[in-house]
Amino acid sequence: MSRSTIIRHPLSRRQVLKGSAALGLGSAAAMGLSPAWATPWGHSSVYSKGVEEGPEIALAIRREILPIDGKTASTFSINGTSPGPLIRLKEGQDAVLRVTNLLDEPTSIHWHGLILPPGMDGVPGVSFAGIAPGETFTYRIPVRQNGTYWYHSHSGLQEQVGHVGPLIIDAAEREPFRYDREHVLLLTDWTFEDPMSVFRNLKTMEGYYNFQERTIADFFADVRQNGLEQTAEMRGMWAKMRMSSRDIADVTGSTYTYLLNGHSPEENWTALFKAGERIRLRVINGSAMSYFDVRIPGLKMTVVAADGQPVQPVPVDEFRIGVAETYDVLVSPEDDQAYTIFAESMDRSGYARATLAPREGMQAEIPERRQIADRGMEAMSVHMDGMDHSGMSNMEGMDHSNMSASEMEAMGHGDMQGMDHSGMSDSEMQGMASERAKTRENGMLAAGEAQPGSRYGQAGIGINPDERRVLVYRDLKAFTPWPDRREPGRELELHLTGNMERYIWSFDGKKFSEVSGPIHFEKDERLRLILVNDTMMEHPIHLHGMWMELENGQGELIPRKHTLNVKPGERVSALITADAEGSWAFHCHLLYHMDAGMFRVVQVS
Repeated sequence: MSRSTIIRHPLSRRQVLKGSAALGLGSAAAMGLSPAWATPWGHSSVYSKGVEEGPEIALAIRREILPIDGKTASTFSINGTSPGPLIRLKEGQDAVLRVTNLLDEPTSIHWHGLILPPGMDGVPGVSFAGIAPGETFTYRIPVRQNGTYWYHSHSGLQEQVGHVGPLIIDAAEREPFRYDREHVLLLTDWTFEDPMSVFRNLKTMEGYYNFQERTIADFFADVRQNGLEQTAEMRGMWAKMRMSSRDIADVTGSTYTYLLNGHSPEENWTALFKAGERIRLRVINGSAMSYFDVRIPGLKMTVVAADGQPVQPVPVDEFRIGVAETYDVLVSPEDDQAYTIFAESMDRSGYARATLAPREGMQAEIPERRQIADRGMEAMSVHMDGMDHSGMSNMEGMDHSNMSASEMEAMGHGDMQGMDHSGMSDSEMQGMASERAKTRENGMLAAGEAQPGSRYGQAGIGINPDERRVLVYRDLKAFTPWPDRREPGRELELHLTGNMERYIWSFDGKKFSEVSGPIHFEKDERLRLILVNDTMMEHPIHLHGMWMELENGQGELIPRKHTLNVKPGERVSALITADAEGSWAFHCHLLYHMDAGMFRVVQVS
């Protein structure tokens, strides 16, 4: 990193204020006002935390006491707001973003989903040193893409305290769909606890934040449905494994307030429209730990982009958005009425919401809440073909780490994927991976085919496909084939591993602190990355600096993504063109999973 990109600032209050004035932080956006912004095609957009338009932007990060959900909160603010302002760039620009750290600790900004030089990616310890207190770092980014993205800190647990914001890149040419107005919807999860306390609680007691455990009433309901013997057997099995069938989310609404554009459900933030308009909603999941199921009762949505990349239109009633994913949808309200934008947490412990309405002050009903689901057989079914599944309907994602090898063999788990192998030694796990690799040496799937063990046709736990039309990964289809159509030259398989009880998360059984070196990609090689989830939790896996082309069965039109959700027990594969020389972060985007060890570095050389 060139020292020319660093400016040092003493941190006296007087000089901080002088520096703020020099950076233009007296602007309306910095004070938290809400300027309107017009795209080149005349579409209006209002984002409630302000807008900073490129190509040259100054950002200042500080600790501030701001109101959240009617209470005072100690947040990390960006230009005076938390979450931060909308950053608006244009495809074809060379953007210059000067970030000043007015904190008393190091910080950073990662531009999530952007293809850029490694030194500009913003991951401390990987490709740059971070931004020390009092320093200004200048990010210089050649903007050669468009779409809906976001930015966030990659330092410690700063994401959890509001160090996030939306990033929109307008296309140089007209996009393949038209709209009259747009709104940015940034979903986040806020806790009034210190993030380090949350992390300690997770390490101290499995299920610390799960207040939705099964009750005596649930037991008798299960007895009525499944009989006493089967119910007792399943309860005993979960107890023996020291796990809960309701481990859906590590951190829940028991501590989280779910926010939309920084506003709590009670604050009823409103996105305006005129009847008959076509509206583009840019939905970003910028939360630390929470998956959301998004719907607008009474309105059909048409998905037109995923992770910033256009996809062929998919009409849906609901979509699940994993942490760090983005989806663009079009809606066309014809009536002069209010609609609820409803984002329910996957574990049903809470929700974020806003109102889509023709006038301020209107609101619509909150839809009926759904009950928490139980982990079932689904996560393991792809690996247990031919077994007798009777009496085992509630065994999704089981942790078999305490079972003997003979017990596992007796269960008939040939490949044994879909489990938590946290109790196995590294050599045992490597041996299993080696055996699996040998079975594929005689031939690989053609590029674009779906891998056996993938469940791209399923939305995931807690979703009833009979209730409404829900987006699934199989629906995503690119507009045109991507330029590199080479078959992959090799396969790289990685297992997502962990131990819920000890709260350790890893790749191939090793935390980041235990690995000896980076994962190596050869410059410009074409490879297939296979992710196998051996845990009972969902993991949104993010690769920096390069696209992952999800092999969802769409042939040459497989979609590009920067973040892939991997369901419990699932096997997901993606094609990668390693065209980005340098060091890049690769990790689970659940913040506390990453901090607990599910992080690696990819070296392209």
